[in-house]
Amino acid sequence: MTLDLLLALLTFSAVTVFSPGPNNLMLMASGANYGLRRSFPHMLGIILGFPAMIMLVGLGVMQLFEIWPPLQTVLKVASILYMVYLAWKIAQSGAPKEGKAVGKPLTFLQSAAFQWVNPKGWAMALGAISLYAHGREVAAVALIAFAYVLTGSASTTTWVVIGENVGRLLANPVRLRLFNWTMAALLIASMIPVLLGL
Repeated sequence: MTLDLLLALLTFSAVTVFSPGPNNLMLMASGANYGLRRSFPHMLGIILGFPAMIMLVGLGVMQLFEIWPPLQTVLKVASILYMVYLAWKIAQSGAPKEGKAVGKPLTFLQSAAFQWVNPKGWAMALGAISLYAHGREVAAVALIAFAYVLTGSASTTTWVVIGENVGRLLANPVRLRLFNWTMAALLIASMIPVLLGL
């Protein structure tokens, strides 16, 4: 891969991971409710889980959709159900300083598993592979995955810190609950393109 192509890949990955989407909405809500330290497993699940998905998709998982097209519908339904579940968890979360924390941040495994039902994640993975590893060579796919580790590390930290700072402004439990319900509604709204595509 040439230097120009590498810079284009890093730009592509940075734009896709920093732009608002389900992962970033959930990270911001986690930062507001639990802070950076407690959100770290959630962050790590994205930082490592999404590049792992890219590797598997780039090395052949997409062929399953060609072999059995109904699998796309199964993935969409699973995405919708999981997003509704996560939106409910966000809506019900509460800050530890309220005396009794309600809910808890996503674990590493929950966050990594979410990558597989995240419609934006699939679009990002397929777009990156199509543009920068159209021959699906192992080295090219691995380079894409590594680019997402780098940009994902910066993005997840940024979104959690934004949420953490927003959380400080939401010391009032009523305002925090309103924020959580707003984040949950935005997460559900991010599913509209998937719902329209069913």
